[in-house]
Parts: sequence; C-alpha cells; structure tokens
Amino acid sequence: MNKVSVMQEIDFITDTYCIDCPILRDLRQKRGKPGAHKFCIESCTVGEQLQFLGRELIKVSDK
Repeated sequence: MNKVSVMQEIDFITDTYCIDCPILRDLRQKRGKPGAHKFCIESCTVGEQLQFLGRELIKVSDK
C-alpha cells in the first residue's frame, strides 16, 4: 500500500459509512460530539477499520 491508496480508502469508508450514519447522528444528540466520537473509536467496526488504516498510513509515511 502507498500513502495515496490508504488516503483514498479512508475517504471511501468515511464517505460511504460515516457521513450519513444514523447511529452517529443519534449519539451526537444524546451524548454530544465527544460521546459519539468515543463510540466510533471504541465500538464501531468502521472505526476499527479507520484506525487500522491510520496505522498503515503512519507506516507508509515513515518510509
């Protein structure tokens, strides 16, 4: 993987799953942005994939 392909994958995932996420919208109303963000980081499978891609981005940037 190279930096551009990782960034494209991150953009695709956020555009496909995160922008119109009803869970995120509901949690923002109930818990605010920090609570919704915490859910995405700790409990969401899409968030897990984004974290993985973030680590991959760091790896390819360090080369």
